[in-house]
Amino acid sequence: MQFNYQILIVDDVVDNIQVAMNILKEENYDFSYATSGEDAMELIENGDFDMILLDVMMPGLDGYEVCMRIRKDEKHKDIPIIFLTARADVDSLAKGFEVGGMDYIIKPFHANELLSRVKTHLELYRAKEILKHHNLSLQVKMKNEEVRLLTELEETQKEIIFVLTELMESTSDETGKHIRRVAECSRLLAHYHKSISEEEANVIYHAAPMHDIGKITIPENILHKKGKLSHEEFEIMKQHTTNVHKILSVSKRNIMKVANMIASEHHEKWDGSGYPLGLKGEEISIFGRIVALADTFDALTHKRVYKDAWSVKEAISYIIENSGKHFDPYLVEIFKENIDEFISIAKL
Repeated sequence: MQFNYQILIVDDVVDNIQVAMNILKEENYDFSYATSGEDAMELIENGDFDMILLDVMMPGLDGYEVCMRIRKDEKHKDIPIIFLTARADVDSLAKGFEVGGMDYIIKPFHANELLSRVKTHLELYRAKEILKHHNLSLQVKMKNEEVRLLTELEETQKEIIFVLTELMESTSDETGKHIRRVAECSRLLAHYHKSISEEEANVIYHAAPMHDIGKITIPENILHKKGKLSHEEFEIMKQHTTNVHKILSVSKRNIMKVANMIASEHHEKWDGSGYPLGLKGEEISIFGRIVALADTFDALTHKRVYKDAWSVKEAISYIIENSGKHFDPYLVEIFKENIDEFISIAKL
C-alpha cells in the first residue's frame, strides 16, 4: 500500500533543507520546511505531518525546545522526530532522546542512512497509527456489542417479569389490574421523587409488578380464604416475602435486583412494625418504600376476597394518617401534592 507521507524539515540553514529534500525526493514524499523553531511550531499547529526532521542549533527556539513542545501537544505528541545535527557528543545525544527524539542523524549525513532511517520510522509510525485505529474500532465495536447484549438482557428480564405476572393473574382474579395500577403508581411516586432519575423510575415501573410474586408459593386455601386469616395462616402468608427473596437474590441483573428488594420489603413499615425483618425508616430501600405506599393505596380502593373496597377518600385519609408510621413521610407528601394523578390511576 502506498502512503503519501508528509515530512516537515526544520533548519535555520536553507542549504541543509535543500540537501535533505534532494535525497528524500526519490521516495516521493511531500515536504514542508521552516527556518526557525517559531515557524515550525506554527506549521505544526496548523498542519498534519507524519515526520519532523529537526535541527538542534537554531536561534530563538532550538530543536530541543521545539521537540518538548510537540511532545506536550496531545494531537502531535506521537509524530516521529529525527534530529539532524552536527553535535555528536554524548550529552547532546542523550538530551535529544530525553526530550522525545526518536532518532539522531549526524551531519553531514549519508544519503542511504537518511533514506533508510526515515523510511523505517515512517513505516513504524504508520503501523502504530493503523493499529491504534483498529484498536479504537474494536473498542467501539465491543462497546456497541456490550450495549446490545445489555439491552437484550434487560428485555429478557422484562419478558420474564411479564410471564411471571401473567402466572400470578392466573392464580388470583384480583391481581391482574392491581399489578398494573401498582406499577403506574410506583412510577409516578418515583417520577416526583427529587433523588430518583427517570431511568430509575422506569426500572421501578418494570420491577414493581413482581411485588407479590411470592404468593405463588402460598397454599390456595390461605391465599383465597374469605375472611380474616388466623395467626398461623398469617405467618404462612408472610412467607411470600422471604420465599421469593431466596429465588430472586441469585440474579445480578438490575431489574431483578430491584424486584427482589420490592418483593422482600413492600410490607416493611417506616416505624419498624412491618415484616419480614422489621426494618425501620431508610433501612427499607426506596424501592420497597415506594411500592409499600402504591400497593396499600390500590389494595384499599379495590375489593378483595377478604374485604370490600374503601372509598378513595377513605384510602387517602389512611395514607395521610399513617405518614411516619406505615409510610415514608416524603412519599406521602408527593402523594398528597399529586393526588389527582393517583386517583386517575386507581380508576384504571
